[in-house]
Amino acid sequence: MDSTPLIIIMVILVAMSAFFSATETAFSSCNRIRLKNMANGGKKTAKLALHLCENYDTVLSTILVGNNIVNIACTSISTVVFTSYLGDAGVTISTIVMTVVVLIFGEISPKSIAKEKAESFAIVSAPVLQLFVWVLTPVNFLFKLWKMLLTKVFHLHRNDTFTEEELITIVDEVQSDGVFDQHEGELIRSAIEFNDLDVEDILVPRVDVIAVEKNDSIEKISGTFREHGYSRMPVYEDDIDHIIGLIHEKDFIRCVSDGATDISGIIKTATIVTKGMKISKLLRLLQYNKTHLAIVVDEFGGTVGIVTLEDILEELVGEIWDEYDEVTEEFVKNSDGSYLISCNANLDKMLELFHIEQEYESATVNGWVMEELGKIPEAGDTFSCHNLAVSVTKAEFRRAIEIHVIPQQEPAPAES
Repeated sequence: MDSTPLIIIMVILVAMSAFFSATETAFSSCNRIRLKNMANGGKKTAKLALHLCENYDTVLSTILVGNNIVNIACTSISTVVFTSYLGDAGVTISTIVMTVVVLIFGEISPKSIAKEKAESFAIVSAPVLQLFVWVLTPVNFLFKLWKMLLTKVFHLHRNDTFTEEELITIVDEVQSDGVFDQHEGELIRSAIEFNDLDVEDILVPRVDVIAVEKNDSIEKISGTFREHGYSRMPVYEDDIDHIIGLIHEKDFIRCVSDGATDISGIIKTATIVTKGMKISKLLRLLQYNKTHLAIVVDEFGGTVGIVTLEDILEELVGEIWDEYDEVTEEFVKNSDGSYLISCNANLDKMLELFHIEQEYESATVNGWVMEELGKIPEAGDTFSCHNLAVSVTKAEFRRAIEIHVIPQQEPAPAES
């Protein structure tokens, strides 16, 4: 018996098994965004590959049916060939040989290659795979009905949406692969987390707000502008809980040059917001009102603080300093491994620095210190929390200004 034609058919079937295996890996691991960019660039095969990716259930059933058909056919032919030469022992030998051949050349090797070049292989194989999809349309239709039945029986619902944590993980992985640098990664992470922040997380507290009284003299207001270097300031009437608007330095200078004796003519309407507003919404509000500053009030209408456009942008791009700003570092690491931390710093940033995963009601480090101490902090107060030895180094106006933090190692477990 001449087995040459059967051997040629076996080689072809193993090659088809390799094709189906590689195609399965390529379409399951390819980057759809890259395919979409290629398709938008006018590449027809990329457009076809993207279409197949979007109908992956049909593609998968085609691949699985095709792969099983060629593997079963190849095994059957192999049994015929081996038994024609070796008799009854040929069945066992055929099983061993075909298992090794299919594993190495039909599964492992093609899948390994396709995983490294997923998009390229998907584009090249798309026309051939589309042909198999057309040929196996009746079979795919039956499997589609079967899948619908399984979905109803077992209540299967696919969720293709990404959570925020998953998006950040993707950014971390892409950054580790060298696609973009650390600064770009931090910018993307900040943009993803941007909508999580409330106004109270970034506001300038009331005790730090520099404002002027409506009836203050021109000389006093001018001195306040010179002393603090701000381009705009809130204006209040009677007390800071009754802010009536804002004045701009350029308007004030023009007012003085015109010989005015008060500022009532240059007070602009202030944007009033609550501390629970999302900063993403506040950003759009400031853009709409064409202003750079908003007054934050509490549920009783009292002033909680102010928030500026610069405060919002700093949550995206980091600290912004101009030539008049006094540069201050919120987290200063000492040579002995300890830290000096400003109590105006965002608490979440400090917790992230020390890898602490716990929720606190406070937004600032000072609030956290007050929570832990259970009283108004004073210089010299100490406490321990999450293996951090904390001491208050500066305090004034009934709040902590700076703390000294010494990270301590976890105690070693006792031997049993």
